[in-house]
Amino acid sequence: MDTLYELIGGNPSPYSRKLRAVMRYRRIPHIWRLTRPKMSPEIDAIKPKLIPILRFPDGTYRIDSTPLAHELEARHSERSIIPPDAADAFVCHLIEDYADEWGTKWMFHHRWKEDVTAAWAANWIAQDSLPTPQDAQGQAFAKFFHDRQRSRMALVGSTPATAELIESSYIKMLHILGAKLGGEHYLFGTRPSLADFALFGQLAQLSTDPWPLTILRKEAPILEGWVMVLDDASGVEGEWQPQAAWAAETRKALLARIGAEYLPFLHANATALKAGEKEVRVAIEGHTYTQDAFAYQGKCYVEILRRWQALPAAARAQLEPLLAETGCLPWLKVAN
Repeated sequence: MDTLYELIGGNPSPYSRKLRAVMRYRRIPHIWRLTRPKMSPEIDAIKPKLIPILRFPDGTYRIDSTPLAHELEARHSERSIIPPDAADAFVCHLIEDYADEWGTKWMFHHRWKEDVTAAWAANWIAQDSLPTPQDAQGQAFAKFFHDRQRSRMALVGSTPATAELIESSYIKMLHILGAKLGGEHYLFGTRPSLADFALFGQLAQLSTDPWPLTILRKEAPILEGWVMVLDDASGVEGEWQPQAAWAAETRKALLARIGAEYLPFLHANATALKAGEKEVRVAIEGHTYTQDAFAYQGKCYVEILRRWQALPAAARAQLEPLLAETGCLPWLKVAN
């Protein structure tokens, strides 16, 4: 029986880079294939066709990086990326979700707001996606993609009114990670977790696109090397050390950002969805943040609440003081 996976994605995709790094670290045999406008009928039939797409050894195709990472956990026991302690695993999920759903706002905003970076990124995406990006068709695709993405900025919350909040959020994250991580220091020890890989996925873009890279090199230069290590950590041999000072302090600081930014947004989004409203409006640290209500992020909040309720009582009791101190707990004790 074939044991080889096929990962289909793109280098400018944070979620493709996240899952590829997971598979490299876990030493799961796979082929990496770039998406192309015309692919096999099986791939063209996938709806929605969101990258990354993972072809399993049995020939089935699936999407969505987080469920895929957990499916790989169920199939492969070696070099797990989920901390073994239940409380740590919950924190890992919370940080991963923050990176995937709030961190993408850092990436999208910094990729498409500034003219020079937006033009650079559109050309990079064309080069990654097309076999002949230098011809007229490739240049037309780059312009089409550039214009489409910039027109979508408000959909993910990137507007002149929210720019200061998103940009300050990015810098605060850089200060948190840059102060303690680097080399082979990760959020739960000297081996990476799924939360590390989610942050990596966004940082792989933010440390490539010109404008956010300039900010990263100024505010947290050590993270550029951390991203390079984590891109292929197949040679990393580490341990779970959640009580290590750098790990515990970094997690606490990230949880404080989640309590201040992400969970209030998720709650407001869930409230808007329940009321049938199209727009989310929420106060975050003196700013009014607005964007369209997203059903997927509503599901993210439901999953966080489900995981919180499913924790053993001892694990919840262990976490409650930390989550209360960081402002997360009130958003976990709401009605689902």
